[in-house]
Amino acid sequence: MSHIKVEDIAHVRFTAPDLHEMSIFLKTFGLTPDFADDGTLYSRGTGAAPFVHATSLGSPAFAAVGFRAGRVDDLEVLARAEGKAVERLVTPGGGFVVRLSDPDGYVVEVVSGQTPAITMPVEADTLRNTAAAKARLNTPVRISAGPSNVARLGHVVLGVSDFRTSEEWYKSRFGFITSDEIEAAPGNSIGAFLRCDRGATLTDHHTLFLLQTPQAPTFMHAAFEVAHLDDLMRGHACLQAAGRKARWGVGRHVLGSQIFDYWEDPWGHELEHWTDGDLFNAADGSRTASLQDLLAVQWGAEHPMVAANKKVNR
Repeated sequence: MSHIKVEDIAHVRFTAPDLHEMSIFLKTFGLTPDFADDGTLYSRGTGAAPFVHATSLGSPAFAAVGFRAGRVDDLEVLARAEGKAVERLVTPGGGFVVRLSDPDGYVVEVVSGQTPAITMPVEADTLRNTAAAKARLNTPVRISAGPSNVARLGHVVLGVSDFRTSEEWYKSRFGFITSDEIEAAPGNSIGAFLRCDRGATLTDHHTLFLLQTPQAPTFMHAAFEVAHLDDLMRGHACLQAAGRKARWGVGRHVLGSQIFDYWEDPWGHELEHWTDGDLFNAADGSRTASLQDLLAVQWGAEHPMVAANKKVNR
């Protein structure tokens, strides 16, 4: 049994020495940034979340991850169990927050009671002509140039020093379910893709991925869902034209099935665009997968580690 069951990821927080430069990058990435009265840069997507990315002034660093609880009462339960206080959330959307620290010192903010933002209109996906069916007739495809339309934050990946310790901490507090557990060798698990337990309601294949690494604690990446495939490719072209640093992509993952495209912010933090990911509910259970499955692609750009190993072994 867990203290509560979170419904989704809410936001990620960073610190950076130049908020203006971060604002320029985030606009190109497809978010809408705005400065609060205290100088914090809050950025939202096209969805109802009041913000999904926040940056405060400071040395370059990952600062916190936020998860969303369904009710403010859940925060009261969590606060009592952890000996913490429920605080007012002084951010766009307001609401309340309980702040925790995980076994590696990551700050975890659990929020509820936020006022939803007004959703923004997004250009619809085009009808597609396939070999089996022709849906787009007498109409050409014309994709306008510009950033992707980031709809929402989908997941975060954290490098941890002890996978089992971190797994137990997050599951016992927030009710996560394993989708795929990663084995470096049979019986040697080093990580897992964790999804929210929403009963019969479908949810993303993973909201949190924990991976045991020698460099832990290490922020690995945050992933943002975009409108559709053409929107992802438009964003790729926009970031490329702006001279931003590509990390990995475009391709389709094996685990989670997402079409992905990874980029770096101005201080080297990895942010992902993705679309067309798997959805599961609690009844779909858990699986095990290999490290090769984790790094593999169904099509597209090889993982940089795989490509580098091939070069060394030539």
